[in-house]
Amino acid sequence: MAKKLVADTEESEADQAPSGLLERTLGVIELLAAHAHGLPLYEIAERLSIPRSATHRVLTSLVERGYVRQERHHGMYQLTAKIASLAFSFLAGSGITDLAQPVLDQLARETAELVRLALIDGRELIWVAKSQGSPFGLRYDPDMGQSGRLSCSASGHAWLSCLPEEEALALVERQGYGSREEFGPKAPQTPAALLKYLRQARKRGFSMVSQTYSPWMSATAAPIRSAQSGEVIGALVIAGPHIRLTEEKMLTFSPMLLSAARELSLALGASPTLVSHQPRGPFFG
Repeated sequence: MAKKLVADTEESEADQAPSGLLERTLGVIELLAAHAHGLPLYEIAERLSIPRSATHRVLTSLVERGYVRQERHHGMYQLTAKIASLAFSFLAGSGITDLAQPVLDQLARETAELVRLALIDGRELIWVAKSQGSPFGLRYDPDMGQSGRLSCSASGHAWLSCLPEEEALALVERQGYGSREEFGPKAPQTPAALLKYLRQARKRGFSMVSQTYSPWMSATAAPIRSAQSGEVIGALVIAGPHIRLTEEKMLTFSPMLLSAARELSLALGASPTLVSHQPRGPFFG
C-alpha cells in the first residue's frame, strides 16, 4: 500500500513537471524572476521537478543568449536585465507608458504617495508604471513587471469587484490565496472573507485594503475600463504606509483616484496594444 502511494505521488509530480523544452525554459525564467538574488542549479531543478542535466542545458542556453548569468564564486544563476529590457521596449512601443505617465505623475503630486498602474494580462494583473509622490519618510516601491496577488491586493480587488462573483473566485482559486505569512496579517484566506472585500469595493466603486498585501501597507485602487468596450483593462492604485495612508485619507483621495482612472481610460484608448486586446471568453483573454 505504501509503495503504491509513493508511486502514485511520484507519477502525480511527474505529470505536473514541465516536460517540453519551451515549457521548461519559461519555468526557469519565471522562477528566477521571483528570486532576484539567484538560485543554484540543484534548487532550480528541485523546485521545477526537472532532471538536473536538463536544467543545466536550459540554463546554459539562457546564459549563451544573455538572459541569465552565473555567479563565479557561488554558482548562483540570476536573470540579467535583458528580460526587463524586452518588457520596457514592448511598453514603449505600445505607447502605454507615454500615455499613462502624466496622469500618474499628477495624481502622485496631489496625494504625495506612490501611484502605480496595473494592466490585465490574460488572467493576471501586471504592474507596468509608477510615480512616487512622497519626497521623504516611508516609501513603498514595488518592482515593476511583477504580478499582483489578486486575493489581497487593492488592484486585484478593484478588478475582481467588477466581475461576477463566481468568476472572481475562480481566478483567485487558480492563482491561490496569499498567505498571511508571505503577505499581510489581514490577507483574506477564504472565499467568504474575500467576497466581503469585493462587495464593499463594488458598492464604493473602488477598493481599499490595509495590511493585506504587506504588514505595513495600505492601498486604494479604482478599475480602469476600456473606452471602446467598457471592459476592465487595469487598475490605478494609490499605496503607502498604513500609519500615514489611513482609511480616512483614502476616502479623501477617492474623487482624485476615480477622476484619474477615467482619464486613463480615455488616454489608454489610444494605445494600439490595448485597442487590439479585446476579451475572448469568461476570463478576459
